[in-house]
Amino acid sequence: MTEPQSPPNYDPAELARAYAEIAQRSSQIVSRYLATHNGSATPAFNDELGIGKAFYDMMGKLFADPSKIADTQMKMWQDYSSLWQNSMLRFWGLDAKPVIETPKGDRRFKHEDWQQNFLFDYIKQSYLITARNLHEMVSSVKGLDENTAKKVDFYTRQYIDAMSPSNYLATNPEVLRETINSGGQNLLKGLNNLLEDLESGDGKLRVKMTDASAFEVGRNLATTPGKVVYQNELMQLIQYKPSTPQVWQRPLLIIPPWINKFYILDMRENNSFVRWAVAQGHTVFMVSWVNPDLTNARCSFDDYLKKGPLAALDAIEQATGEKSINAIGFCLGGTLLACALGYLAAKKDDRIASATFLATMIDFSEPGELEVFIDEQQVANLEKKMEERGYLEGAEMANTFNMLRANDLIWSFVVNNYLLGKAPFPFDLLYWNSDSTRMPAAMHSFYLRNMYLRNILRTPGGITLDGVAIDLTKVKTPTYFISTVDDHIAPWKSTYAGAQLFAGETRFVLGGSGHIAGIMNPPVANKYGYWTQDKLADTPQAWFEAAKQQPGSWWTDWAQWAEPKALEKIPARKPGAGKLRALEDAPGSYVKVKLATG
Repeated sequence: MTEPQSPPNYDPAELARAYAEIAQRSSQIVSRYLATHNGSATPAFNDELGIGKAFYDMMGKLFADPSKIADTQMKMWQDYSSLWQNSMLRFWGLDAKPVIETPKGDRRFKHEDWQQNFLFDYIKQSYLITARNLHEMVSSVKGLDENTAKKVDFYTRQYIDAMSPSNYLATNPEVLRETINSGGQNLLKGLNNLLEDLESGDGKLRVKMTDASAFEVGRNLATTPGKVVYQNELMQLIQYKPSTPQVWQRPLLIIPPWINKFYILDMRENNSFVRWAVAQGHTVFMVSWVNPDLTNARCSFDDYLKKGPLAALDAIEQATGEKSINAIGFCLGGTLLACALGYLAAKKDDRIASATFLATMIDFSEPGELEVFIDEQQVANLEKKMEERGYLEGAEMANTFNMLRANDLIWSFVVNNYLLGKAPFPFDLLYWNSDSTRMPAAMHSFYLRNMYLRNILRTPGGITLDGVAIDLTKVKTPTYFISTVDDHIAPWKSTYAGAQLFAGETRFVLGGSGHIAGIMNPPVANKYGYWTQDKLADTPQAWFEAAKQQPGSWWTDWAQWAEPKALEKIPARKPGAGKLRALEDAPGSYVKVKLATG
């Protein structure tokens, strides 16, 4: 165990100036906040998420069964008795097996003192025991409706995560050591970091996750060469420069989600799907969605269909002369691609020759933990907010996704930035994650109500777009689905249900890891692996039991599937050389628009 260093000497005048600056900045932030909130720093409580009602219902059911409370208390007493005995053995230098182990992958307790110091080991195990028993107690309450039970479970875990001893100065050994070694400078720096985050959030705390100055779209992110060859009010269409002397005849269109920016598919050179696909000989086109503002408030889901994939089809034909393409849709972009396939099938239009869906939900029967945020009450409240300003603010959506992995995406940065007083590490993925986009009110309301609440995209004729009833069971286009086993945004069993809707040839592949890492998994990394099975089974579990695990990346499997559908090789195409002239260099201007509060 390393011994703490002697506290260094600090100039009292410097400390005084630092504290004076903090006091001044704090006063300015509070004054600005009060001024913009009509002089009231404590807005009236409004349970828009329905959390209070859910826990009220749960507590009513729990108190009606006092034996459950007594049983939990007895289990906790037994666990604490064992913990006390084991801690005493450790205090006297004897070996003792932990009463409870830190969950696999939990990085909150990685500092050596959590294991080697008997006091902090006791604090850690005490927390884990309490967390386990509390979660088991509320999870076992009978008689709650499914939505309430899920809400109680989710927010209980949020509370448990927030109360972790790693999040507090007095109970985090790493923070205590840093405080001693730096003479408290870490807390001073942490307070400055906190004030900076409050200032950038205009009084609302927006925890900084990365050093934003380390990255710039077009400089060290989204650097694959290309040209914007078409644009309208909702999207720019990028055609990438070929890197091979010959290319496949049939172009490849990628439709990213409009909830994030497209460059997740074109981050750095060594993990860019776009750059890799270009190297495989594909003429790649990318939709780059606009970052909406008030002028886009009335844009509908129909508009996103017509001015997104349908407009791209027309533009690609002008640029290349090809009447058919292969298409890829990622997440929400895949949901829109499915709508486009249904629309084109009804029109007897076969311009999309094959469709690939990356972590895409089409059947929303099992939407995962996002379901906690989407019920009638919450959607109605969200619609009211969006109606007032014309869009959903990007930061609100980002906060929702961060809560799904609160320990990794919230609390770890609270400890690093505010308790340890460190600057966040430059990390490209977290820069992309914080580069928020807005959602137009009309489009987002349609999406939430018809996909999540009603789940009627899967129903033949369930939704109508631009006057056309969408029936995915009439779609005969070959499809490729890649999902990931640990996806918390598009759970793979839900994406599997979507794959069963189409009438054509379908290949389903399951990758390792989660929603982003499992999809952005280049072959050179040789990570995660994936599972394949040539035929769909009746259930996802039956498919998985018959599937074989393969090493490496699913990208290579997709390449083998996609090549026959790309037709023959032809001389490489230069962006802007066709009927569409180049408007500007990739990655274009739409993707560079940042939110003023981001």
